[in-house]
Amino acid sequence: MSDLIDTKYFTRFEQVTKISRTDRGILAKVDSELLRIDVIRDDLMRVKISRGGIFDEEPTFAVQAALDAAPPVFNVTTDAEATRITTGQMVLTLWRQPFRLDAHRSDGSTIFESYQDQDGNYWGYATLNDIFVVRRNRRQEDAFFGLGEKTGHFNRSGRDFTLWNTDVQDPNTAGVVRASKVPGDPRGDNNSTEYDPYYVSIPFFYHMPYEGNKMAGLFIDNGYRGYFEFNHQTNYALQFEGGQYTEYIFASPTMPEILQAYTWLTGRMQPPPLWSLGYHQCRWHNYTQANIEALAARYREKQIPCDALWLDIDYMDGYRVFTWNEEAFPDVPGMLNRLSEQGFRAITIVDPGVKYDPGYWVFDQALERDILCKTEGGAIYLGQVWPGKTAFPDFVTEEGRAWWGELNAAHVQSGLAGIWNDMNEPATGDIPSEAMRFGKGRYTHARYHNQYALLMAMGTTDGLLKAMPDKRTFVLSRAGFAGIQRYAANWMGDNLSNWEHLWLSMPMAMGFGVSGQPFVGADIGGFMGNSNAELFTRWIQYGTLTPFCRNHSVTDTIEQYTWAFGEVVEELARQAINLRYRLLPYIYAAFIAAAESGEPIQQPLIFAFQEDRTVRDIDDEYLF
Repeated sequence: MSDLIDTKYFTRFEQVTKISRTDRGILAKVDSELLRIDVIRDDLMRVKISRGGIFDEEPTFAVQAALDAAPPVFNVTTDAEATRITTGQMVLTLWRQPFRLDAHRSDGSTIFESYQDQDGNYWGYATLNDIFVVRRNRRQEDAFFGLGEKTGHFNRSGRDFTLWNTDVQDPNTAGVVRASKVPGDPRGDNNSTEYDPYYVSIPFFYHMPYEGNKMAGLFIDNGYRGYFEFNHQTNYALQFEGGQYTEYIFASPTMPEILQAYTWLTGRMQPPPLWSLGYHQCRWHNYTQANIEALAARYREKQIPCDALWLDIDYMDGYRVFTWNEEAFPDVPGMLNRLSEQGFRAITIVDPGVKYDPGYWVFDQALERDILCKTEGGAIYLGQVWPGKTAFPDFVTEEGRAWWGELNAAHVQSGLAGIWNDMNEPATGDIPSEAMRFGKGRYTHARYHNQYALLMAMGTTDGLLKAMPDKRTFVLSRAGFAGIQRYAANWMGDNLSNWEHLWLSMPMAMGFGVSGQPFVGADIGGFMGNSNAELFTRWIQYGTLTPFCRNHSVTDTIEQYTWAFGEVVEELARQAINLRYRLLPYIYAAFIAAAESGEPIQQPLIFAFQEDRTVRDIDDEYLF
């Protein structure tokens, strides 16, 4: 069953009038709205359609490239039926009646063509209230890639997808998703390898026609809930529940060139600190200071390389962010210093939820500075997360991001090495998130829900750099949006300790990589449920050859430390981790290449062998 709203009630835009040339392209009237086509680069154009005659020039925080530079040389020509904008690499054709858009390369090969249905109607753009939809031609055998963190096969063809950042294991959210599917649909089972939606939404994808070996790259700069249909034989569709239609069209025919252009537009990762590429140990567990120091000693005693120890939510005082449980951790500076002397970095989790607790200094500061999300009526929005009643910083405002950056910088300067952002979809537990508004109450939740984690990471990273400009930052985020790679790495959230999720982590990582985020990894051994000797062995052998390498598991499950399954598994794990450290100079060089070009570190075969049709559907092999 499709998630897309039935388009029988949509109004198609059909007539183009009043076309004029601009400094960057053309401006036209399409039915009651304005359409603008801007030439950005020789290989890149942007198409925008207004709402109420007004263009939203900053629909999201994804684009970071300076787009006000003089455009390359382009030509505008008009005949009896159409107006064409031509650069050295692309021809964008605006058909006047009926309205439609077609994009081709200078050699005539197709980037996209508007879909014409069996009644002869073109679907270049159609609306229903605040929703818009676009349909384009495809063949059933065509391949689709991208959209960031998605379940299922790396080739997205044959499925439809929802873009709405989701706390996958939250029972409330899972119930809503399940109710939207037919009974038995695996996309409604949050433990399946086809569950959708997931934590990260990136509305950027590739379309590769079956014939030939050229790709098209398309990015819709819209943060509202989105849907992509790649499961029809004759057309594919994209739909968003609000905002404006803003699309970037990439003319380059190869995946590396398209990705390079996309990451020029939305940014690339910064070179990471070397220690962040090592092996990391994490567990959601009620540790004490003595436990952590004993864990560090055991790693060194067993001569198993490890660079970082992570602390989950129980290190805090009643789940209050930027605090420590002083009974469990009586000497935090001393502990962090002793860990550092042994070569360990320490990282703690920091959720966006701030306990609603007058007298708690973080809450009081947020209240005093008026930087918490509000409701339509002006009250502080309250959700329910680990601390109970929870307020949320308004990261849409510069003041909110700056304040959050200051708190994180002070937290790191106390002796930590990085920040772990969790629950930032944003997760709101038993209380629905829709009443949460942004920009001091001006903006609906729908506009910025998918961007919340991006803005949280932006504030965190900017704060760290401002306080410590001579140090490279490390931030890990569960959720994200287009451009998250500028500020944070991503892990794949609450996976399961089973073979299916071990497999899933491969196409999921590759999907991330071709969507601009190269610094990714799944929890080694699986987060939820009990691992076993064989599964853990295979997972760590695989996980040590992925960009982000962290062993992590939930509380109240069996231990899955490297030594937990006996001496044979321990030795195999030691060998796998030692291999990663022997390869570390190469791995570091791959990260530098990613920072320079945007190329993935865990690469699908099609990235290097696009001309080979047989690699389009390979999910369980990759280049590292």
